[in-house]
Amino acid sequence: MKNLIFSIVVLISSYVNAQDSNQKAKSLLNEVTAKVKSYENVLIDFKYTLNNTKENINQESKGDVTLKGNLFKLNIMGITKIFDGVKNYTISPEDEEITISKHDESDEQSITPSKMLTFFNSGYKYIWDIQQNIKGRKIQYIKLIPTSTKDQRKEILLGIDVQTKHIYNLIEVGKNGTRTTLTINSFKTNQPISKNHFAFEKSKYPNYYINNLN
Repeated sequence: MKNLIFSIVVLISSYVNAQDSNQKAKSLLNEVTAKVKSYENVLIDFKYTLNNTKENINQESKGDVTLKGNLFKLNIMGITKIFDGVKNYTISPEDEEITISKHDESDEQSITPSKMLTFFNSGYKYIWDIQQNIKGRKIQYIKLIPTSTKDQRKEILLGIDVQTKHIYNLIEVGKNGTRTTLTINSFKTNQPISKNHFAFEKSKYPNYYINNLN
């Protein structure tokens, strides 16, 4: 009987602790979302790495992205991608090609630039994880577990600066063993940008092939 009572107490305690942990995680994510939405725009410089030991893949690249509402302009690996609110434009100088496509917000598994700072608001279970001291900054990690069984991601670790409530890094672990990490090196807000910053100007690419998928 004593063992049974002890087991029940442990079970209840574990449940309560889990509930508190989940609530703490959700509260912190809510603070991050509120902070991001308070900015007119956000400019980010980042490092992106992709690793898969089994497939012997190890890639690293740097990039930058400008965000304003759901608009974005992303530069990475020599390619520029723009979303003007209606269409996506992918510009490849190496191929002298521009691909124009419709924007698909229904793909919940895709962390697009416009969603990279708020994607976690739905579709995940939240777990309060470890805290690390990185270069004098306290980084609190939240583990996100996708709720959809069709999701090819096993988990996502989201590192949040405790003081600024800004995202420091994002570690995505795939079910196939692929591990991608996005680390934010610079996070600037409310910067002066031109009114046509997110506009595609065809005149700048006179000799490019236009691949229109609309």
